[in-house]
Order: sequence, then C-alpha cells, then structure tokens
Amino acid sequence: MTDADFDVEYVERDDRSARVLIRGLTPAFANGIRRAMIADVPTFSIDTVRFLENSSVMFDEMIGLRLGLVPLTTPLDEFELGDTVTLSLDVSGPATAYSGDLESAEPLVVPADENVPIIELKEGQTLALEADAVLASGTDHAKHQGGVSVGYRHLQRVSIDGDRGEFDDEEPQILRGVVETPEGEIVVTDEFDNDLTERYPDEEVSVEDVPGAFVFHVETDGSFTAAELLLHAIDSLEARADELRTKVAV
Repeated sequence: MTDADFDVEYVERDDRSARVLIRGLTPAFANGIRRAMIADVPTFSIDTVRFLENSSVMFDEMIGLRLGLVPLTTPLDEFELGDTVTLSLDVSGPATAYSGDLESAEPLVVPADENVPIIELKEGQTLALEADAVLASGTDHAKHQGGVSVGYRHLQRVSIDGDRGEFDDEEPQILRGVVETPEGEIVVTDEFDNDLTERYPDEEVSVEDVPGAFVFHVETDGSFTAAELLLHAIDSLEARADELRTKVAV
C-alpha cells in the first residue's frame, strides 16, 4: 500500500486522547497498529532507586514500585533506547511526597503529572532518594507502555430503510463509538446517548460495518500526546517492514 491508499481523520483529539478514523486498512494491519502502540513505542520509566534516607512507614521496595509507575514525559526524537535520566526526591514530613517533587537532571524528562501521591510523611519522617529512569518498550515491562487504553473497531454506517410502522414497538437500538450517518457525516454516538432511536425517531434504520475503515481510540499516560503515540507506532511498523525487506532481499 502507498500513502495514497489511506485516509485519516481525527474525530476527537486532545493531548492525551483521540479518536482516529483510518480508511484503507486490513484487519491485520489495524491490529498491528494497535499492538505497536501498546508494546513498541518506548517510554521513560524509573527502573533503579538509590535510597539515601527512608524513615517512612513503607519499605524501599514499595516506594520503588510506586515510583516506577509515575509517567515521565518522553521526547523520543531526543533519546535512544537504553538511555537513562537521573531524578531525585527529598521531602520531609509532615507532608505528602508527590510526583511533582521529583527533580530531573534532564528538563525534557519530567513527571507527566505533578499530583501523583507517592507517600504521606509524618512529623520527623524523611524520604530522600536518587532514581534512574530508562528508555525501554512495553515488551520489556508493562510500566513502559505509554498507551494506557488502545483499541479499535470497524466504522459502522447507518442507513434509513423507511418509516417505522404505526404499531411497531420503538425499542432502543444501542451503538457505541463512531458511526457514519446516511448523510455521510461522522458522528460520535455520545451525541445521541448511544441510541439510534433518539437520532432517528419513527424511522427504521440498519447498521453495517464499513469495509477497511477502523476507528481507533487512543489514550496515553502523558508520556507523549495521542497523535505522537500513533505516529511513533506507524514508524515502528515501517522500520520492521524495512528490516524484513532487507533480509528477504539478501
């Protein structure tokens, strides 16, 4: 397939989530994009912690686990797999240590959220540590999966078959996601409470899958935007295809 075979439309989009309609895909290719977004696109995540002082009620290992789950911004164009960034934390009670208290040696790699609680410290308790965040992929560990919710489904097309009979029962017809209306408009079903009878009262409608058209729902942990996650996943697929092409040609 060439680039001209694909048609891409953002149905909804913000920094951390998006609904993207892509036409011209096979089911296998759509699933490949989904898997790449989950497992192939690397993120920074804290991997090693050196505790300087921990007089809290939690064991070092428990705090280390919490730190590993703090999302970190990941500018992939600036780093390579295996690169590390050092962060530090020093908080004394009474106070709650938050992800925003982590100080990074690299301004481009910082906590994606500042309000993730790590531990509540009482009077006289201190948590001081240094940590190394490593750039790795979801195939190494689930904590490196920047796509926290990634899925897709066929785009469904709604057709009007005629008027509803005078004595026909009007039962709810529930759809969820994104549909193409008889007028060719792409609509999120939330707009009519997911019930086609709300949008097309007194009309008989039918629904069918649109061949080769898939709607992806993408949500990230803040390591990067939803658009960046999708683009990096596609780059990953392209790189693997080029590698296979080279080996086959030998």
